[in-house]
Parts: sequence; structure tokens; C-alpha cells
Amino acid sequence: MEKRDYSKTVNLPKTSFPMKADLARREPETLKAWKAAKLYERIRERSRSFAKYILHDGPPYANGHIHAGHALNKVLKDIVVKYKTMKGFNAVYVPGWDCHGLPIEHQLFKEMKKTKAEVDKVSFRKEARNYAKRFVDVQREEFERLGVFGDWDKPYLTMDFSYQAVIVDSFYRLYKDGYIYRGRKPIHWCAACETALAEAELEYEDKISPSVYVLFQVDEGAESASEAARLIKKLRQNTKGMPYVLIWTTTPWTLPANVAVAFHPELTYLFVASGDRILVFAESLYDEIVGKLKLEHPHVLGRLKGKAFEGLKCRHPFIERQSVAVLADFVSQVEGTGIVHIAPGHGEEDYEIGLRYKLPVLSPVDERGRFTGEFPLMTGLSVFAANKKVTELLTEKGQLPFEETVHHSYPHCWRCKKPVIFRATPQWFLKVDHHNLRGKLMEVVNDGKKTVWIPEWGKNRILGMLETRPDWCLSRQRYWGVPLTVFYCSACETVLFNDKVAQEIIRLVEKDGADIWFEKDVKELLAPGTKCSKCGSTSFKKEEDIIDVWFDSGVSHQAVLRKHPDLSFPCDLYLEGSDQHRGWFQTSLITSVALEGQSPFKTVLTHGFVVDGEGKKMSKSAGNVVAPQDIMSSNGADVLRLWVSSCDYNFDIRLSGEIIKRLVEAYRRFRNTFRYTLGNLYDFKPKEDCVGFDKMDSVDRWALGRSLLMVDEVTASYEDFRFHQIYRLVQDFCAVDMSSFYLDVLKDRLYCSRPDDPKRRSSQTALYFILRNLVKVLAPLIPFTAEEVWRSYPIQPGFQSVHEADWPKGHPDMIDEDAIRAWSNIIRVRDRVNVRIEAMRARGEIGSSLETKVSLSFSDEVFYNELKKREHDLRLAFIVSGVSLDKKRDLDPAYQEEVVLLFSDKERKVAFEVKVGRADGAKCERCWNYSVSVGTHPEHPALCTRCVEALS
Repeated sequence: MEKRDYSKTVNLPKTSFPMKADLARREPETLKAWKAAKLYERIRERSRSFAKYILHDGPPYANGHIHAGHALNKVLKDIVVKYKTMKGFNAVYVPGWDCHGLPIEHQLFKEMKKTKAEVDKVSFRKEARNYAKRFVDVQREEFERLGVFGDWDKPYLTMDFSYQAVIVDSFYRLYKDGYIYRGRKPIHWCAACETALAEAELEYEDKISPSVYVLFQVDEGAESASEAARLIKKLRQNTKGMPYVLIWTTTPWTLPANVAVAFHPELTYLFVASGDRILVFAESLYDEIVGKLKLEHPHVLGRLKGKAFEGLKCRHPFIERQSVAVLADFVSQVEGTGIVHIAPGHGEEDYEIGLRYKLPVLSPVDERGRFTGEFPLMTGLSVFAANKKVTELLTEKGQLPFEETVHHSYPHCWRCKKPVIFRATPQWFLKVDHHNLRGKLMEVVNDGKKTVWIPEWGKNRILGMLETRPDWCLSRQRYWGVPLTVFYCSACETVLFNDKVAQEIIRLVEKDGADIWFEKDVKELLAPGTKCSKCGSTSFKKEEDIIDVWFDSGVSHQAVLRKHPDLSFPCDLYLEGSDQHRGWFQTSLITSVALEGQSPFKTVLTHGFVVDGEGKKMSKSAGNVVAPQDIMSSNGADVLRLWVSSCDYNFDIRLSGEIIKRLVEAYRRFRNTFRYTLGNLYDFKPKEDCVGFDKMDSVDRWALGRSLLMVDEVTASYEDFRFHQIYRLVQDFCAVDMSSFYLDVLKDRLYCSRPDDPKRRSSQTALYFILRNLVKVLAPLIPFTAEEVWRSYPIQPGFQSVHEADWPKGHPDMIDEDAIRAWSNIIRVRDRVNVRIEAMRARGEIGSSLETKVSLSFSDEVFYNELKKREHDLRLAFIVSGVSLDKKRDLDPAYQEEVVLLFSDKERKVAFEVKVGRADGAKCERCWNYSVSVGTHPEHPALCTRCVEALS
């Protein structure tokens, strides 16, 4: 008889969903299709009547192409927004950009190859606006390429006139309420950028500094009522040694501004005679100082507590000036000498001490970090270069008994990366303790009902920062930003402030932008006849400084959440990198509590930084930068998004080519699961072919139940923002439940059964619902691929896009706990059976598992009875041609296996016997199973009975 080809009678998978992803080409086409179909607008219209969920976007700087950190942040936000939208919320996402400030100014100066002194302020501001606009457009396109949904055509920009007007209005409101003041105090200053810096604009890096021990001779001729002065007078009667206070500093350049020396009130200080000197220093540092200074024959003459030195007068080591002894709790007893020099013009703590003791605030340093004529010996010299000159001067005068270098953490400018200085200049500040603002801030942060911090340690981190933060320095000596719109009386320097003046400036800024402050003369900005409230003068001048860019973004809750018709205050979520605890989170909180009396956010989520594969910081100089654009052009945005979702954002997140390769493999697993499922639904029409849950086969109820449990766990993880857990849950479901078992065992049924066989339709029903669940739960993570799946099959009529669809609903009635438990046990038995089959394959006895039959014997009657109920399914489960079950009291040790199984919610170990032999009968040419029925059908002698029935 002529051999027949039965391959075309098999129900092989059919789908338009390709194996090859080709994401780099397909994703841009999907983006165009979404825009053409106005998908985002449709989502917004559909969601308009739903409850709002608002994630407020922290604005990135518009000063370059996006980097991996941007991609991480925006994708995390998009995952939240897409999930909340599918969950039935009106999750409007309005992206924003920080358009002012040093980052943009710095990049523009580099592009122009000019310095601050070489440009006209007004012209430069116009160039800066164009520069920011250019990179807003660049970054917008790059963010959209990531698949991020949002109001990209209507973002908020801090340089919009309406936004600038809110900045001015917020400043005036805070000034009117007493929060803002002008004062001369030391602030962090970048000499390279020539501007004041806020704490959030600092980076702490290691620095090598000089460590010097300096002698301050006690001024015995000066009047002092201190106990120390009396003891020194007494000691001088018995010794010829000259008394000196020994101080220690790592900033010798600040000594020209010295006005005091500080002792800790509770430390014990020694009077140590050595040679022709009596040195005063902390007792706790005696051994270290004696060793370093190589003191000869040191002899302790006396000891006093630090509080006994208050008021003692000393002579400045190289300037004709007195230096008074003061008390300070911050003086350390474990480093230096236990005594520090005080320069109120060059340190925050020094300044506070200066206020307490009414000390002069000296700061003989200009905006470029050079000494002024107030210190003639070094006029024009950079302060850091002056360190060496100062130590030479001290050596020359015999006031430097010891010098070394020290490695320590030192603040650097976040933009130019150069070390900063403390410098006292007139600046504008926001008073953190006004109206008990600090206490209110800490109360809001601490109250879990008002603010949730994710991870929880974020709360303690920001609390520590708020507890110790100084007043906020608001002024910046730069060109590109919103001006501090303040007028001063030319005659007496009094600030001009009243509601009429304020409202007019706000109106002008909203109409013409903040540039009017620099373009118009004072007389054009003030109404004729305006007078100084103090001296009556009609002559005024303008403040030339701009406001801190952190204030710009800090009041976004006023400019965006309060003003945008689709948003709301307070918002539900702020989501940014962990550096924003001292940046945007803090400045938003300060301004919101001061202006509104409450937090601008309900939840704060922070993520770590992107580092390379070895955990090192990415930098161009190190050559370890991985650009998101490169990943998208080679692998696609969905692979990049999968990387984001796979990482635990609580820690720094590693990124490298090797990591992306692993993610490509994970992506293929998801894609292959989709393709297999789609391919086996080509002839399945849900309305006509769906099988009721009660009529579904046991293994299909298991698979559907597992998928529903996965959905429940995934949903809980979305709610808790545990995105890496979502990735693992879905990956495990696809790899373990689906690929390794369910999809594997279904092939025989799906391919070889009659198309409308009830068991085949049962499995297709399970696959249909699993597909619908899977594509939805992955849509926020890999939106392009999910959309491609959605277009490949009518998954849910009425929704053109998966991103318009609703989230999978819970179906506890479709979770068959008995089937799940039973099939979990069968899979565990299957694993042991497979070990025996693979041993035969390794010995060359078989090629395919279908060439075998399996005999199982059990001494455990309970489990035997459970398996007996599903005996007809075991051939399918083990992918063999036959399975027989038997009860046996004594198991043969040579064939014995043990496995832990679940019984009535309790696990126990079960032993059983596994024998694998050659299958009976011949191989069916259609299903490849071995059967004794092959050859018994004259019309199809090469087929088994099941296949003959399928063909009939």
C-alpha cells in the first residue's frame, strides 16, 4: 500500500505573531500607529469620569540627551501610570522639564565657548531659552521612544511665563508670611561657577587637604575674667614658658578671617610645658600631640575644663587682631587638638557661634574664590593656592609646630565637580524654623497616615536631613533663572514690598516672561511716585540675583498640581532617585507645608542609581557608559523596560551589555509563550468554543488556576510597587508552569485530536484566558510587545488596544484548589519519572520519551487513590505512550524514588516505584505515540485508533 502523508491532518499552530521580535524596527511603527489612532487621547477620554490617581513628574534638566538614569526613572513612572489606568483610574501623567539653572547655563557656556563675563545677560537668557527648548524636544522624543504615555504635547516647563509667574508669586507669599529674609552669612560657594549652592547641589568626594597645628599666643596683657587666664598668670610666676593655645584646622586659608578659638565646655584641657612654651590642648589627645610635635620633656602643669577658657584672649598668629576663646559643643575630642579656630565668615557652625558671641563676620574672599584687598598679603590669590602661602607664613613666624595632609570627604559642586568653599555674602534665605516649620515638616514625614515612604528607610533619611538642615539659601549669582524680583531703596537699602507692587510684577511676568526684570528699567516696573516706606526716597534699584532652581521645581505643586485642570493637590505619588531626599522631595515639602500647611504628596518612592556591571559609577572617562539609545536601537525599548522591571530599585541598579543579553533571553521566553498560545488559538472562537469551567479537563483547570493565582500575586506586587517581583512571578509562570510543563504536555492533545474534540476545546479555553491575563499583566512592563499580541488575536472585543483594556479581575470561583494540589503532586512525580527516562536516553536505549511506557507502584494507598482518579491524564503528563498504576507493599529499592507531596495542606514524603520500559505496539505515523491499535485499521494501517477517529 502507498505510504500516506498525514502531516497536513495535524492541527499545527498558526499565527501572524512572528518568532523574531525585530523590536528596533517594529516599535517605532507602533508609536506612529498609536499617534495616528490618538490612543492616549482615547485613554484620557475613557478615563475622564474615573477616580484620579496622580503621579507628579519630577522635572529632569533640559540639558542633553537622556541617560540610563532617565530611562530607569521614566519607565518606573510609566509602569505605575499604565497599571493604574488599567485598574480603572484617571491616571493623568503630565511630564515636565526643569528649564532654568546652572546645569543648562553650564552646558550652554561650554557650547558657546564663553565665560559668564563674556556674555550679555539679556542676550544670553534668550540663548538659554532656545537651548532648553531644543533639549526639551530631544528628550521628549527619547522618552516617547521608551513607550512612555503622557501629555507630551502639553508638558509643564519651568520657563513657561505662567510657571515663572507662580514662582514669583510663591516667593512673595512666603516673604509676606515672614519665611524669607536677606542676611549675610556663610553659604556653600562654587568659585568656578561663581554662585551660591544649596545642599542639594553638593556632592561629597574625597579630597587631600593640609592638616595644620597652629599656635595662638595667649594675650597676657588683655583683660580676662576667665579661670584659665588666672591659672596662666599663676603658672607664669613659676615658669618662663610662653602660653599658647594649640588649634587644628584643615583649611589654613580661612585663618585670615579668624576671630576666635573654640573649646568644648566639658572636655578637660592640659597646660603642658615643653621647652620655652606652655601648650594648651585636650587631655584626650595628649599622646598623639606629644608624638606628632615631638615635644621634649613634656610636663603637665595643670588642667581645666573647657568652660574655664571662655573669654580668654589670644593673639592672631599673623594679623594684628585678638582672637577670643569661645565654647562650642561641636569640637571633637578624637581628632586634632580639641580646639578649633573660628571664622564666622567661612563656616555654618562658626557663623552660629559668631551670632552667639556677637563676633565680626570677616570674609576677605571674592566671588571667584580669590583673596580681596582686605587681606593685602595675598590679594588676588586663589584660596586653595593660598593654603601653602599661609603655612609658609606660619612657619616664618614660628607658629606652625606640625603639618601633614589628610584624606577626607569634602563638598564639591555637582556641576563642575570642583571643591567649594564657605563664603559669607549677602543672600536671600528661607527660614526653616519660622512658624515652627521644621517641626511641622518632621511631623508630616513621621505621620504614616499622611505620607508613605517607599522604601521605609527613606523616612528616616529625610528626617535626619530636615533635623539638621540650615536655612535655605535661595539666591544664585547666575544669569539663567527666574529673578529675585525685589526692589531696594537706593538711599537706605530697605526692601520695597507691598501687595500692589507684587501683583503688578506677577502680572508682567505672566504676560511677558521673567526677562522683563532685566529688560526694563526700574521706572518702567514701578508706578510713578512709589516711595520708600522708611526714608521716603523715590529712587530704587533691582536685585540682580536669580532664585535657586530648586525653588522653581519645589513649587511645582503650585504651578502644576494646583493649576492643571486634570491634576489635583496633593498628588498620590512622587517617584524619583534617592538623591531627591535632599533635593526635590525636600524643597517641595518645605514650600508646600509653608504655603499650604500640608504635604504635596501622599506617597514617595525612591530608587537607586544606575551603575555598570561591576557596580561602579558610569562615566565617559571610564568608558563604561551604557546609553539607552544604543539598547533601543539594537534590542528595542521593551528589553530596556524589562531590565528596569527586573531590578530591585531599593539598591543601585547594574547595567551592562551582558545584563542586557540575559534580559533578551528572558524577553524571548515571554515572546515564545505568547507565540505558542496564539498559534494554538487560530481556530478557537471564544463565543462559540469556550468550555464552561465545570466541564474543563483537570489539567486545564490547574493551568487556569495557576494563572489566576499569578495574577493575584502580580496585582498585589503592582499595588506595593514591587516591580522586580512582578517580573519574577511572570517569568516563573512562563518558564515553569507553562513552558516546562503545560505547553509541553498539551502538544499531543492540541495537534492530534479532532479540532472540535472537547478536551482540545477545554485546553484552548484555558489558553485563551491565560493569554488574556498574561498580555494584560505584562502590558505596563513591555507595552509594545503586549500591543503586538493584542493585534494578533481578538482577545477582548471592544478594546482596540491592550492599553485601553481593563485589568484582569479576580476569579476565586475558577481556582480549583484540589486540581492545583493534585497536579502539583503529579509534576513532582513526573520529575522523578523523567530522571529514569533520561537515563535510558543517555544509554541509547530510546530516542523519544514516547517510545516508553511507565509503571508506577505505590505503598501509600492515599496517594495511589488520588493518582488513580487521573490515571487517564498521566500519559499526557509524562509524555509517554502508556502509564499503569499498581499498589505494592514492598518496593524494589532499585526502582524506588522519594518525593515530598502535599496532602490536605500538609506536606509529607512518599516513596514509590518507577519502572520504565519499551512501549507496546507500533509507532503511529500521525501522533508518534506507540499503540497496539496501530495496524488494526485497514483504511489507515499506520495510525492508532485515536488518530483514525480524529480523521473521521
